[in-house]
Amino acid sequence: MDYIALGRSNLMVSRTAFGAMSLKDVGDEESAAILVRQAYEAGVNFFDTSHSAPESEKLLGDCLHGIRQDVILATKSSALNARQLARDLEESLDALHTDYIDLFQYETESLIPSPDGADGIYDELEKFRSAGKILNIGLTTQTEAVASRMIAESSLFETLQYPFNLLLGDTASGIVKNCEERDVGFIAMKPLFSGLVQNISLAFGFLYQFENVVPVWGVRTSSELQQILYFASHPPVIDDNFKAELKRLSDFFN
Repeated sequence: MDYIALGRSNLMVSRTAFGAMSLKDVGDEESAAILVRQAYEAGVNFFDTSHSAPESEKLLGDCLHGIRQDVILATKSSALNARQLARDLEESLDALHTDYIDLFQYETESLIPSPDGADGIYDELEKFRSAGKILNIGLTTQTEAVASRMIAESSLFETLQYPFNLLLGDTASGIVKNCEERDVGFIAMKPLFSGLVQNISLAFGFLYQFENVVPVWGVRTSSELQQILYFASHPPVIDDNFKAELKRLSDFFN
């Protein structure tokens, strides 16, 4: 398993991250725990969830019992004001059975919180960081304009989580490059484009070309997890045949 520094944060994360937002769909708690432990034992130390999926968030907290101190936890809030943000954070801390969140991400498609903003969100984030309940602050969005603005204001955030996969083209690649230049950690959501891409080898190989990218794989079955873990240990060879297949698939969908 490879590990990289997530931008200028103090987080050294596995380049393969476990996306736990759909953990409740795995089946029962035992099945979820088996998946989480398999990932952990294979070297995955970065687990991402969201307060918008409270059942999965709590299930992840339960599954990490006994190993919380050895993993990096990320969760999110889309609160509209400081009061809601404080509530979301406290509920996430309780659900995840932890005293702190390694990476707390603000999820937005429009507003980018700023110091002294009328909504009070960024100041609340900093207050919790000062109290040790948040170690790093990131932003999550699926909107290109918001991502670009956030990078321009990158001193406020350690990371960006944004959709990135082999079908999204040059615009998304440009955002990845800008994050690298400004030392903003890049977390790739939707590495399989919500299931549209079914070739995990191709998807993994494409993302592995970008050394600053950490894909969050939404795992639902042991078979999916084993494929992802295999390629994490045996990255696909990026040769002419690989590039030709990548182009063929990209052309087909675009």
